[in-house]
Amino acid sequence: MSNNSAGISITVLLPAGRLPLDIMKTAQELANEYNFGIYLSLTQNLRLINVPENIASHVREQLATLGAEFKALGLFPLPRICIGKPHCNLGLIDTEQLSNKITARFNSPKKVKGRFKIAISGCPAGCTSPRNCDIAIMATRSGYSVYAGGKGGLIPRVGRRIKVRITEEEVLDTIAVLVDFHDRKTKVKQRIFQILADPEFPFVEV
Repeated sequence: MSNNSAGISITVLLPAGRLPLDIMKTAQELANEYNFGIYLSLTQNLRLINVPENIASHVREQLATLGAEFKALGLFPLPRICIGKPHCNLGLIDTEQLSNKITARFNSPKKVKGRFKIAISGCPAGCTSPRNCDIAIMATRSGYSVYAGGKGGLIPRVGRRIKVRITEEEVLDTIAVLVDFHDRKTKVKQRIFQILADPEFPFVEV
């Protein structure tokens, strides 16, 4: 149930795009009770829309008791992933597992600038549009490829391939270098394509 009255949005983070059933149930009950809408975003998060401001803290508290975490400044972006192996017959890797490894490594107290996105594709078909993301990981039969600097929007850009046929551990190390470079070279929120031309950019196209 939803309405057209003005309210606020609350975004519940869903690591690896997984929606726990207790959070789904409670979100539905709250939406019915307080007449707000639920939207599954393209970034694979649960967005509660038109939430009346006077009950927003109550909604957050109810979901937080179930372990829900919410979108906020300074959090490392959750990767957008395809369903992957073993749920897709084209999948070469367990995308949920890789997403969780990335989150575990980079989800630290260190603040990050939120203006970049990450995507994981479990095969070269690229169902998550990985080449249109700032950092993209694509599984192939000979290892992983990594792309940097892609974006969507009004002027889309295809990411530059910076690694090919590398291991999972090398993928994590490559992300670390990109994140550190982005942090050093930007003062405000900025997409990675805007720093590709920097002479100190740590990777060449391959």
